[in-house]
Amino acid sequence: MSAHQGLSCLECRHLGVGVAKGPRLATVDVRIPAGRFTAILGPNGAGKSTLMSMLVGERAPQSGQVLLDGQALSAHAVEGLARRRSVMPQDCSVAFDFTAQEVVELGRYPHRHQPGAGEAQIPAQAMELTGVDHLAQRSINTLSGGERARTHLARALAQIWQPPADGAARWLLLDEPTAALDLAHQHHAMRLLRQWAGQQGAGVVAVIHDLNLALRYADDVLVLGGDAGVHHGAVLDVLQPALVRQVWGMQCDPVRSSDGALQYIFVADTALPV
Repeated sequence: MSAHQGLSCLECRHLGVGVAKGPRLATVDVRIPAGRFTAILGPNGAGKSTLMSMLVGERAPQSGQVLLDGQALSAHAVEGLARRRSVMPQDCSVAFDFTAQEVVELGRYPHRHQPGAGEAQIPAQAMELTGVDHLAQRSINTLSGGERARTHLARALAQIWQPPADGAARWLLLDEPTAALDLAHQHHAMRLLRQWAGQQGAGVVAVIHDLNLALRYADDVLVLGGDAGVHHGAVLDVLQPALVRQVWGMQCDPVRSSDGALQYIFVADTALPV
């Protein structure tokens, strides 16, 4: 990991999470370091996707600011940001009848003036990594929801496939990347994200709903909990049964799977009324 990666962080400074003049959903003060996989968790309506839209600069916060490496997002040149940060939104619909390969190739567009080594092979390599290489010539609009999601994950990975020449850390921000995936592909995608954080030194931030996926794969969690406030830290320190009951209204029993990972079994009849 380079010195840039070791110092790189995405910071929420007094960030007011909420839509325009709507209610304040949360006030977030956290530093998210590169080289770690951070999962954003919380119940419906807690502001997870709203926060993500602020982290990527699509939505202005009600207050405060988002900084990347100590500078406001707006201070970063758009072209430079696109070469080191990729985004996978929740809605991955495509208006045009592109093939899956063409969609993944769009991820390399920011690098068109400074192509990397082996540039032509990067889209194919990214598609192989997410298991959609056999769909390369299929229209994106004929794929299943899960196949489209894996194609867009390949596009996001292709965009930051190689480290920048200046050694700056890469960032990958994803809004519910596993929502359309079946069980096996959920785990495959989460393993990929963990590897990109741990082995590539990328800062990976993802909104997810499955607490057990977070327990197994994330390094850190950021929990938006309404009246429970904001909780951020190492996953095993933060995602305790007491907090799960406070935030989600569910009792959970901790168990260890055969590989030693901590997982929760949820007791359905303890769910609080909506």
